Amino acid sequence: MKIDKKIIKELSDYLDEFNLTELEYTEKDTKIKVSKGNFSVNNQPIPINNNSYLNTESIKEKKVLKSGIEVTSPIIGTAYHAPEPGAKKFVEVGKKIKKGDTVMIVEAMKTMNHVPSSADGIVKEICVSDGQPVEFGQTIIILE
Repeated sequence: MKIDKKIIKELSDYLDEFNLTELEYTEKDTKIKVSKGNFSVNNQPIPINNNSYLNTESIKEKKVLKSGIEVTSPIIGTAYHAPEPGAKKFVEVGKKIKKGDTVMIVEAMKTMNHVPSSADGIVKEICVSDGQPVEFGQTIIILE
């Protein structure tokens, strides 16, 4: 069996692009699983130094982003800035919001989940783009 390095490279790029830790691809008799972070042998996790997978610019960028009050995604899904395509966005940078205001919708399994603000504040930064996949606990906006 010949391994197609292009597919592995492309899948690996998707891990970084969508901030995933594992991805599986199946086509006919071929099954490729690409993951990063933890490696396992016989399903026994082995802790590794994750810094080898990060460049220093990403680390610096994340530290800058983390100043302020973070509103995080309560679930894994797809983030949407507005209730429907073409509608007014829930929040904009510089907009003052109150605790409990909807800041985004995270769609999971065809269910639209409104994400409320965890505090009063002014939107300093929107950390995810419209239609982007998000992970549980991922910062979606930052308030000042």
